[in-house]
Amino acid sequence: MCGIVAYLGYREACPIILKGLHRLEYRGYDSAGVALLNGDLSVYKKKGKVADLEAFLTDKDTHATVGMGHTRWATHGEPNDVNAHPHYSTSERIAIIHNGIIENYAALKKHLEQQGHVFHSDTDTEVFVNLIEDIQTNNTCSLEEAVRLALHEVVGAYAIVVLSKDAPTSLSPPVKAHRWLSASAKANSLWLPMLRQSLNIPMK
Repeated sequence: MCGIVAYLGYREACPIILKGLHRLEYRGYDSAGVALLNGDLSVYKKKGKVADLEAFLTDKDTHATVGMGHTRWATHGEPNDVNAHPHYSTSERIAIIHNGIIENYAALKKHLEQQGHVFHSDTDTEVFVNLIEDIQTNNTCSLEEAVRLALHEVVGAYAIVVLSKDAPTSLSPPVKAHRWLSASAKANSLWLPMLRQSLNIPMK
């Protein structure tokens, strides 16, 4: 079963996210990854355990105060580094992590390919992030609005977190299409609330 951890605040994000991913290992998974935002949007992911991801990160620049992490249990595409989450959009301005299944991903992917989007994985998740980018580009709207519009086009059950270079002080993590959690760095820090208690991290 997939797991999601996200952090926005003033501390180093990567250690907090990795700690959260370790806490989710009991759920079962085949790969893990993180996206970190500090000017650049960097995605690091690896087939295997969270420990394999940590080893992969040892020589990487992981300094960031905003980020998200994911443990994946494969549904679309075999377990490998490419299909692991997070996934970039075509421009690499947006990254997404996703639990669930997008039932109409094939039709959406065909349309997006016609619009010039390029896909590197076998996942429905990469379709989702490119749909968000396509909507944002064509409507010149905010990330939150693009996510909201994209949710009207996808069919399935899902929880996602979206991170964008163009919105460095916000995370957009809707669950299905009915519950929203919006955050700003002005609040000092944010954790997805299901994890804050288990990680024992104070809000201030």
